[in-house]
Amino acid sequence: MRIACLGGGPGGLYFAISMKLRNPAHEVTVYERNRADDTFGWGVVLSDETLDNLASNDPASATAIRSHFAYWDDIALVKSGTRVVSSGHGFCGIGRKQMLLLLQERARDLGVRLEFQSEVASAEDLARDHDLVVACDGLNSRTRTQFQDHFQPDIDLRECPFVWLGTHQTFSDAFTFIFEETEHGWVWAHAYQFDDSTATFIVECSQATYDAFGFEHMSKEDSIATCERIFRDHLAGHSLMSNAGHIRGSAWIRFPRVLCERWSKDNIVLLGDAAATAHFSIGSGTKLALESAIALAELVHTQPDLPSAFEKYESDRRLEVLRLQSAARNSLEWFEQVERYLHMDPVQLNYSLLTRSQRISHENLRARDKGWLESAERWFQNGAGVAQGAPLRAPMFAPFQLRDMALKNRIVVSPMAQYKAVDGCPNDWHMVHYGARATGGAGLVYTEMTCISPEGRITPGCTGLYDPAHEAAWRRIVDFVHTESDAKICAQIGHSGRKGSTQLGWDQMDAPLADGNWPVMSASPIPWADPNQIPQEMTRADMDSVRDQFVAAAQMAARAGFDMLELHAAHGYLLSSFLSPVSNIRTDHFGGSLENRLRYPLDVLQALRAAWPEDRPLSVRISATDWVGGDGVTPDDAVAISRAFHAAGADLIDVSAGQTTPKAKPVYGRMFQTPFSDRIRNEGHVATMAVGNIYEADHANSILLAGRADLVAVGRPHLANPAWTLHEAARIGDRAAPDWPLPYLAGRDQMWRLADKDAEVLRA
Repeated sequence: MRIACLGGGPGGLYFAISMKLRNPAHEVTVYERNRADDTFGWGVVLSDETLDNLASNDPASATAIRSHFAYWDDIALVKSGTRVVSSGHGFCGIGRKQMLLLLQERARDLGVRLEFQSEVASAEDLARDHDLVVACDGLNSRTRTQFQDHFQPDIDLRECPFVWLGTHQTFSDAFTFIFEETEHGWVWAHAYQFDDSTATFIVECSQATYDAFGFEHMSKEDSIATCERIFRDHLAGHSLMSNAGHIRGSAWIRFPRVLCERWSKDNIVLLGDAAATAHFSIGSGTKLALESAIALAELVHTQPDLPSAFEKYESDRRLEVLRLQSAARNSLEWFEQVERYLHMDPVQLNYSLLTRSQRISHENLRARDKGWLESAERWFQNGAGVAQGAPLRAPMFAPFQLRDMALKNRIVVSPMAQYKAVDGCPNDWHMVHYGARATGGAGLVYTEMTCISPEGRITPGCTGLYDPAHEAAWRRIVDFVHTESDAKICAQIGHSGRKGSTQLGWDQMDAPLADGNWPVMSASPIPWADPNQIPQEMTRADMDSVRDQFVAAAQMAARAGFDMLELHAAHGYLLSSFLSPVSNIRTDHFGGSLENRLRYPLDVLQALRAAWPEDRPLSVRISATDWVGGDGVTPDDAVAISRAFHAAGADLIDVSAGQTTPKAKPVYGRMFQTPFSDRIRNEGHVATMAVGNIYEADHANSILLAGRADLVAVGRPHLANPAWTLHEAARIGDRAAPDWPLPYLAGRDQMWRLADKDAEVLRA
């Protein structure tokens, strides 16, 4: 084949090498606009995994690259004079210029033709007389731009300005993150060694800090001098250097996240940053380019024709790219929002940094550096009031206190509808359901949404707190929980609003009853969906009446002995319908602005706080987003809503999301709602509970130790396994749990033995 590589970076050179290795008869030319020894970066970071992939593809170049690597195993965080170090991370760095020279030498040895200082006007020109054109022309790819209607690039220019510098100050012992507070805000650096005498030093800050310093209007020299002043305590007299000599001004840029809808056109294919980018904070750009080069070369040789090769290349690599972009997005967003975390103790800040991409979990950190993780766990337990000499336990087993309610651990059984009540009255099903979960190890058990009136029920099977018989039935359940376990129990109360008078959950969710429907009400006369009733728009008298029903239900809950009360203001139910502009189009002072939309839910909360015993906590469940973009509740709104509820008496915000409109487009994944809790807790400074696809101890422990929530609610796993908490404790090796029911101790001992055997097998 006659092949042209447009771009002489690592991806283009390595693709050329990979093609010649597979068939020396290929005629391969690399066209590069710059000189052979030009480079506009400093160090390149690769993982051990990527090095193994390179060695499998071409041992010769892998050996040459390895011989120039600087290795480090530690990550260090430096803030306010404190340095925290953890080990076991296994990175290596090489100068980008050195890597290019090694790849150029290997390419020449294999017969690749290298054309430097060669401007190619268009990949289309090369495509006419080449069988294959690989456009690896970088972040600002001309090829991608020329054919953007075909490739359909999605380019997201991210928030934080940064500048890529170098220094002869060495950071040989660790990949170092430095956070400095200045007169204009926080500025931070990513620093790592890549040869005996040089390190990469990337300086980054928020846009507000960038503007306050006036970096945009500085010369490159003044910008570097300012960075040297900011980080003088870490540079030991060494200067900072820029090799972006071709750039005028300060050389600061913002990172563009790129992903193309298509990666090939005719005989032209995109590779590396031209097709997709991954943020430098997880060091994946070069990895993606090199591994894509290997994959593309292999497929060109194994597939029957180029269209087949391109199709499989794109489908296979897209999965890996999306996986890495997801991790990179999590990482870059952490840095974009880092100022919300800088109030944290350095131990917690470091843990948050290490787990920011979600690729490193709690137990993965234990495997990397058991000593450091145990010191962090001890710090968390001590902060929760556990004595220094007590047995060390994971964060999920730290106690937590809200008002006078003391929880033995941070695991909560989510409110989950059972649809088994008769005329609102809980029965033996509920006794068994809640009793089993209370004895299953969780610190706190929630009831399903318990309705404040017959008309406030979601379905005919929903529980209530509006009749003396309900109070008595709940009292029986609460007494069992308190007698047979040391768990606490919370009554979640709510009104269904426009989602009421619907079928049981296992019939047709949110669909009207076949017969016997009761009238529904909402903030505005907007039905949930086409088959549902048009709700009555609530009058002021309706609001007062419903508020009083909430108060009466709270008083019943107090007399029944519940330890805690939660007001349900999420998921499209009545109070949620006031909060969301999707369902609230009122023109009076209960609609319009967020302040107005909050007015009635706050009225209800304040009435509840006045009626609920002072020593018992009260929480509010919210939907932190409507998942409809700016037309609904946004995460910014959620922080404001949470602050308002907290000021009105809420001790905790139960942070859920969505379910407020059928038009929602949620983005699912592990712990997918936790970022909303994180933001509310660390920007709003309100205690939170995280919910949403949390299903193993690793998730709970990472959320808690990173400071993303104070409590963790686990729903569906508790439906499948009432003793989920006890079982997860056994699985992660916790043997300090005192809360197994006495009749179940034999089962506990067997579970511990089996878990220990499994752990031995894994270690072997």
